[in-house]
Amino acid sequence: MMGFVFDAVTDIRDQVGESPIWDTETRSLYWVDIIGKSIHHLDTRTSKIRSWDTDDFPTAIALRHTASGAVVALAGGAALFDFESGAVTSFSSPDPTEGNRLNEGRCDPSGRFWVGSMRTNLNPDGSGREIDQHSGALFRIDPNGSATRLTEFEFGISNTMAWSPDERTFYFGDSLRNVIFAFDYDADTGGLSNRRVLLENYAHGVPDGSAIDDDGCLWNARFGGSRIIRITPDGRIDREIAVPVTNPTSCTFGASDRKTLYVTSAQFTLTETQLQTNPLEGALLATQTDCTGLPDYRFAG
Repeated sequence: MMGFVFDAVTDIRDQVGESPIWDTETRSLYWVDIIGKSIHHLDTRTSKIRSWDTDDFPTAIALRHTASGAVVALAGGAALFDFESGAVTSFSSPDPTEGNRLNEGRCDPSGRFWVGSMRTNLNPDGSGREIDQHSGALFRIDPNGSATRLTEFEFGISNTMAWSPDERTFYFGDSLRNVIFAFDYDADTGGLSNRRVLLENYAHGVPDGSAIDDDGCLWNARFGGSRIIRITPDGRIDREIAVPVTNPTSCTFGASDRKTLYVTSAQFTLTETQLQTNPLEGALLATQTDCTGLPDYRFAG
């Protein structure tokens, strides 16, 4: 285990913080709180925080190229969100399966929004419910809103989306199976082939969201495992980093040199005693690294 020093970036404590993305132009960080039904924005130049409420559970976010806004994965479908007005415009409904909801989402280097679904683990009031089947799938949403299903309906909790620096490999995980897959990726068409296992059955936590660095290594947050692991392209773990929260959920690289690792976390599944014992649970954390991360891509729609 490697000892990195993590600091809480804000006073916010999310129920399920997720999907941190860095905006290089404004030196800002965006992320969501799924159960809290909130989108957060932190301007790191001023430390000013702005938050927006959503009617549905927001599960992932990516900024847009052409407008002052974002594409947001909500439980019930993808929507366009305007930061100035707060307007939410339905955009795409990739998974019509009753009982499913959207979960992880991220843009590829070509500006297409990828999103995974899962059997919902949330009641309408945000309380947890048991997942009764593996019915999630992976989808690609093109800039015009058309959605393409890329896998069978087979995943328990869709998580982790990242593309290698050479844009030839795509990484995708299933938390319930405790596995991260690698696929051959066609950058021109957005197609996938040759699925294989990158890492499975790692003993500490389950795979949640990930970031990727310039060396092509995947930095994977381990929900329930209090750590982030760095996985090489050949599936070796070359770093295990202790994180001062139980449920790190995702991460991204930011700051002017893209060497600051931002980590979201969740209070979900924790007891009141655990929350009182560790006031960092649910915090947005940051630490300095010696690696440079790839940028977060924008949606072209």
